[in-house]
Amino acid sequence: MLHVSERGQLLPPSPYRQLTPYAEAARRRGLVVHPLNIGQPDIETPPQMLAAVQQADIRVLDYGPTAGLDSYRRVLADYYQQQGLAVTADDIIVTTGGSEAIMFALLACLNPDDEFIVPEPFYGPYQGFAIATDTRLVPVSSYLENEFALPPIADFEAKITARTRAILLCNPNNPTGYVYSRTELEQLRDLCLRHNLYLLADEAYREFCYDAPFVSALELPGAEQHVVLLDTISKRYSACGARIGALVTKNQTLREAVFKLAQLRVCPPGLGQLLAQAAAELPTDYFAHTQAEYQARRDLMVARLQAMPGVQCPRPGGAFYVLCQLPVDDAARFARWLLEEFELRGETLLVSPAAGFYATAELGRQQLRLAYVVHQDIINRSMDCLAAALKQYPGRQE
Repeated sequence: MLHVSERGQLLPPSPYRQLTPYAEAARRRGLVVHPLNIGQPDIETPPQMLAAVQQADIRVLDYGPTAGLDSYRRVLADYYQQQGLAVTADDIIVTTGGSEAIMFALLACLNPDDEFIVPEPFYGPYQGFAIATDTRLVPVSSYLENEFALPPIADFEAKITARTRAILLCNPNNPTGYVYSRTELEQLRDLCLRHNLYLLADEAYREFCYDAPFVSALELPGAEQHVVLLDTISKRYSACGARIGALVTKNQTLREAVFKLAQLRVCPPGLGQLLAQAAAELPTDYFAHTQAEYQARRDLMVARLQAMPGVQCPRPGGAFYVLCQLPVDDAARFARWLLEEFELRGETLLVSPAAGFYATAELGRQQLRLAYVVHQDIINRSMDCLAAALKQYPGRQE
């Protein structure tokens, strides 16, 4: 009898895709299903970027350099320099999306059975990346009651063992939208220096901070050899399907190890890099427009949620997600009920139960992550659905 690997069996389902079959069934029944489950922006990919691929004069789509096209790495270095980061093209390895950057970082920084510490709730696939790399994710809990701020450094220190090799931080955070301050980042830097740890900084949402300026881990003085920046164009330019990310580090020895991992997949997508490179030609106000649109959507969704009896919803400072607590017995059961038994004027919701963003059992069971990546009229219709559903749901708790 053939067996699937233990790794394959242990991989958790996606917290934001696992209900897709139920949504498809609801659509087949004729319902309109509003997708608040996943961070797929509806803002159009800039036409200048698409044109770069459409107009490319390519006769043979050949292999590219393992670290990425030199021309793109220079453009990307210019982007970081404009953000005040001392990054050169040599510090960059282009990856197949941010996911590959995360995978490369874990493989290059940790040995099998080594540990990395992550504030929870965290980006759900981190747990899967840990299983795939034979490493161990160690959670440190943050809480809705204090808006998911960084847990006390003493809580991190208490989790450090002889196998701890890194701290992984998503800033702005997915799924909470929390934006970590310079003071919080400096505390983590000092901890990493004190215990000789890597600081893996997932900055996929760096352009979307609404109430305070963004601070990159690469800005922290004294931590240059410890910081590994994990990045992607997916959210920045509404180009999730391009599958272009980057791993950036000033640590040459680590970068050489990552380069050898990158050789295993030969090169990142060539057409995606052409598309990403064209981002340098975008107007200077591009991010001002997109940021203002997401901020307006955030303000609308938060206001609607906070007006619902029994719902607790901190105001996220960045990214495009809210993590809210509902007066229900179980958010996963409620999310499935929305797709199987509920409708309002022929409409319902696809949402992400938050338990899949936690490693600690029982945490997040009454929480949902909602993505405000749809037009404001859709947000209003979605919130109408949610408000009505909470009144009708048989498992409501007062």
